[in-house]
Amino acid sequence: MSTREERAARRAGEFPPPPEPLVVPVFDSHTHLDITVQETEGPGVAELIDAAARAGVDRLVQVGVDVASSRWGVDLADRDERVLAAVAIHPNDAPLLDDLDEALREIEALAARPRVRGVGETGLDTFRTDADGRPAQEASFRAHIAIAKRHHRALIIHDRDAHADVLRVLDEEGAPDTVVLHCFSGDEAFARECVKRGYYLSFAGTVTFGSADNLRAAARITPPEQLLVETDAPYLTPKPHRGRPNASFLIPHTMRALAESTGHDLDELCAAVSANGERVFGSWKN
Repeated sequence: MSTREERAARRAGEFPPPPEPLVVPVFDSHTHLDITVQETEGPGVAELIDAAARAGVDRLVQVGVDVASSRWGVDLADRDERVLAAVAIHPNDAPLLDDLDEALREIEALAARPRVRGVGETGLDTFRTDADGRPAQEASFRAHIAIAKRHHRALIIHDRDAHADVLRVLDEEGAPDTVVLHCFSGDEAFARECVKRGYYLSFAGTVTFGSADNLRAAARITPPEQLLVETDAPYLTPKPHRGRPNASFLIPHTMRALAESTGHDLDELCAAVSANGERVFGSWKN
């Protein structure tokens, strides 16, 4: 989510130029194409997917944050074999709904669709949701965990300032077979707890920021077979283009930063991330 001022800045800015393409393609594990085209004056959805492919980002996961965006993502995935969908009620929206149970029923119906491979983004956010809204937020998180388990989907977690509580709820409910920490924001100690549990850590453009030593430390102790990369577009644009709109074609900046900070060969790390996509979400071709 973003402030009105941040949205205005993105609309006023142009997309950055494309970086040097990756030789070994990867995928974007978390993007919001619907929000990107709504909040920017630029390419349409098909153009953004094509631009990603030219940059070596050959597959995308379109992530829902409410019923409407989840439906939109499912429809897109049905039309374009380069896109898979994830569906959910965002944790900051859950306490605001008049009928959360009905929204969750609609999300569960969408989760059964064949091109839906993730339930998320769900989770906990104590930064934007105050104490009064947190019981509903946690109840929604628990419901999404159950949906992911019933439909054998990856659980995609939004975790902002709630690391300990996210692990507590997952431990209490019993985590699904596949868990992704979207836009990983913890330190090395939290990363170790997630890695120990077999979770996947998905790193966004924030790992390129000068102040993000904690994220780079977390990436260094994450085995390549548990590492993902994402944009969270149109947000979290990597250096050197902070403040401009983000899109999947900018992932090469993040991948190169991850390779540099972890000491892995870029092509080998890309191959590992690409293989992780198939393990987490299955094949994009069916």
